[in-house]
Amino acid sequence: MEKGKVKSAAVTDSVPKLDPVPNSSGSDRRFAFSLQSPGPPIKRLKPPSLVSLCVGVVGRHLEDIIADLEEIAVTFPSDIKMTLTAVARRRRLLDDNAIVSLADGSWEILDISGSNVSDVGLIKLAGICRSLRALDISRCENITVAGVSGVLQHCHSLETLRCGGCPKSDYMARCCLGILKPKLHNVDGDSWEELDATEIIDGAHSLRWLVWPRIDKNTLEDFSAECPRITVNPKPSPFTLRGAQVPIEAWPDIILDEPFVKDIDPETWAMSGFRPRRVSAPLSSPTSELSVAEKFRLAFLERDNRLAPKRAKNVRQHQRRAEKDFVAMDTRAKALALASKLSKSLHNRH
Repeated sequence: MEKGKVKSAAVTDSVPKLDPVPNSSGSDRRFAFSLQSPGPPIKRLKPPSLVSLCVGVVGRHLEDIIADLEEIAVTFPSDIKMTLTAVARRRRLLDDNAIVSLADGSWEILDISGSNVSDVGLIKLAGICRSLRALDISRCENITVAGVSGVLQHCHSLETLRCGGCPKSDYMARCCLGILKPKLHNVDGDSWEELDATEIIDGAHSLRWLVWPRIDKNTLEDFSAECPRITVNPKPSPFTLRGAQVPIEAWPDIILDEPFVKDIDPETWAMSGFRPRRVSAPLSSPTSELSVAEKFRLAFLERDNRLAPKRAKNVRQHQRRAEKDFVAMDTRAKALALASKLSKSLHNRH
C-alpha cells in the first residue's frame, strides 16, 4: 500500500498544475497551465549600451585615428579615455604617443602591461596622472629604473605597483628594489615606519603593495626584512597578517583594466590575438634567469642612460671653455667681445 501511495504521489507531482483563469465576462472559467520550474530563474543578458557600441566601433578602427588621437581625445570623458586605453593595449597599439594623448588627470588606476610604453611616455604620464593609486607595468620591456623613479617622484599616492612577467621586466624590478626603500633624514630612530612622511627624503613614500610573481625567495626575504612596510605578492584575502586590508588591485590574478571593457565586444581586439595574461608561479630553474651577456648589456644600457645628462653637461662646459680660450687668444675675437659689452652698457644707460 505504501509503495502504491509513493508512486501515485510521484505521478501527481509530475503532472503540471491547472490554475483556473476567468475570462473577460467572469462567467466561464478556463484552465491554464502553470509550469513551475524547480531551478533558479534564467537571467537574461543585458544588451550593451549605445556608448559601448560606439567605443567598440572606434576601437576596431583605432589604428586609423591613432595619429590624430591627441586632437580627437580632448573632448572625451575620462572613462571613455580609459576604455580606449584598455582597447589600445589589447590591440598592441599602446605606445608613448597614444598613452600621453589619452592620459587624464583623474585616473587612479592604470594598466599598461605588455605595451610599448617607454620611460619617456611613462614620465610624461606620471606628470599628468598624479593621483594614481595602482599601476601595472608588467611585461613592459621599454621601461627601466628611470621610468619607475619618475613615477615615484610625481605620483605620491601610489600604493600598488605591478611589475615583472618577462626577463627584462624581472631584471628591471630587481634593480628598482633599491629606489623603493625609503631613505631617512634621521637614522638614529628605532623604526622608520614610526616617522612622519616629511622625514623621508627619497623612495616610495606611499607604496604598500608590490606584485612581482616571479620574485626569487632570497630577494623576497631580503626586501621584506629591509622594507617591511611594503607587502610583496599579497594573498587575495580581505586582510593580511598585520591587519591591513588588501585592495583588489594588489591581487595577482586581477587584470586592472578589465572592468572598463566588460561591456565592449571582445571581437574589438580579437583581430590582434589578445589573450588575458596568466600569472605564472615563481620560477627557480636556471632557464628563468638572464644570461650573463644579457645582464651586462642591460647594466650597460642602464648606466648609459643614467650618465647621459652628465655627459651632455660636460660637453656644454667644454664648449664654453673653448669659446673663452678662443676669445682670450684671438685679438680680433677679444676686440669684438669688448665692443659688444660696451654697446650693451651704452644701450642700458640710454
